[in-house]
Amino acid sequence: MKTTPFTGQHIALGAKMHEFAGYNMPIEYSGIIDEHLTVVNAVGVFDVSHMGEFWVKGPQALPFLQRIASNDASRLQPGKAQYSCFVNEQGGIVDDFIVYHYEPEKYLLVVNAANIEKDWEWCQRHNSMGAELENASGHMAQLAVQGPKSMEIMQKLTDADLSAIPYYSFVTAPFAGVENVIISNTGYTGAGGFELYFYPEEGAAIWEALFDAGADYGMKPIGLGARDTLRLEMGFCLYGNDLDDSTTPLQAGLGWITRFTDDKPFIGREVLEKEKAEGVSRRLCCFELTEKGIPRHGYEICNDEDHPIGVVTSGTISPVLKTGIGMGYLKPEYATPGTEIYISVRNKKLKAVVVKPPFRK
Repeated sequence: MKTTPFTGQHIALGAKMHEFAGYNMPIEYSGIIDEHLTVVNAVGVFDVSHMGEFWVKGPQALPFLQRIASNDASRLQPGKAQYSCFVNEQGGIVDDFIVYHYEPEKYLLVVNAANIEKDWEWCQRHNSMGAELENASGHMAQLAVQGPKSMEIMQKLTDADLSAIPYYSFVTAPFAGVENVIISNTGYTGAGGFELYFYPEEGAAIWEALFDAGADYGMKPIGLGARDTLRLEMGFCLYGNDLDDSTTPLQAGLGWITRFTDDKPFIGREVLEKEKAEGVSRRLCCFELTEKGIPRHGYEICNDEDHPIGVVTSGTISPVLKTGIGMGYLKPEYATPGTEIYISVRNKKLKAVVVKPPFRK
C-alpha cells in the first residue's frame, strides 16, 4: 500500500489502519463518535494527503477548464476556489473536484484519491487545446484542520490573516516556518477550518507545530471514519457512494455547479440540457429515520405500499442527532421534504422522512 508523510505518526498513535484508495490510511483513533464530536466542538486534524492534485497552466488553461468542467471557471479570480465536476458523454459524473485559481493562467485541481488515475487519463484525453498539465499528486501533501477552534490555533503559526480568507478562498503564505503553504477555506465537515497544502518533506514540521499549538485546545488526529460521518451530517456528497459515472449533476442536486452559458461547450452538456428540459428521473435526497435503526449503502427505499422507489447511497447514526440519517436517490414525486418513506433494513421497513440538508444545523 502507498503511504503518506504521516503514516508513521498514525501507526505510532495507535490508529486503526485500513486500505483506502490504495493508501494505508487511519480509519479511527479514539473512536468515530469521539472524533466526530471533537471536530464539532473543538478541533481535529485529518491527513488527506492521499487526494490528487493536478496543475493546469498556460494560455490554454481556462479554455481547457471550460471544456472539461461543469462549472464556469471564468468566474474565478486568483485566490478563489470553486466546486465542479467532470461530466462524461452520457451526462454521468466522472469525478467531483475543487479548482483553485492559483495565479493568472495557473489552476490547481484537487480530485478524489480513488480517481487519480482515471481523472488524469480523462484530462489528458480531452486536452485537445494544448493546456500544460502536471500530475503533482505524488509531490503534494495535505492536512485538513477542522473545528471551531481551528482558526485560533492556526493563527499562531502564520502571519497571514486567516479571518480574511472567506469560504472557498485561499492564500499562499509561510506556515509553521514553512514557505509557500497553500491555506484554503473549503471545508468538508461543516465545522469550519482550513486545509494546508505543502511539499511532503515539510509534513513532519507542520504536524509537530500544529499539535504543539493545539495542545491546550483538545486537538486530536481524526480518521476517515469521522470524516465520513461529518460530511454526511452536512449532506455533502461522497464520490463512489452518492455520485458515480451513472449519476448526473442534475440528479445529484448539483445544478448549481452546472453552467449552461454560451461560452461553455463542456463535455456532456447536450445530454444535461435535455435532462433539464424534460426533468430528472430521480433525485438525491436526505432523509432521517423516525424509528431506531441504521440505514446503510445499498438498502432499498420503499413507499407505504412497499413498492421500491429508490436506494440508500450513504447512511449512518448521526453522532450529534443520535438518530439514523442518510442520503439516497428517489423518484421525483417522493423528493419533497416532509414526505414519508421506508428503509428496508433486514426484512424490516423502518419509517423515515425526507428532510432538507444539513442535518446538523
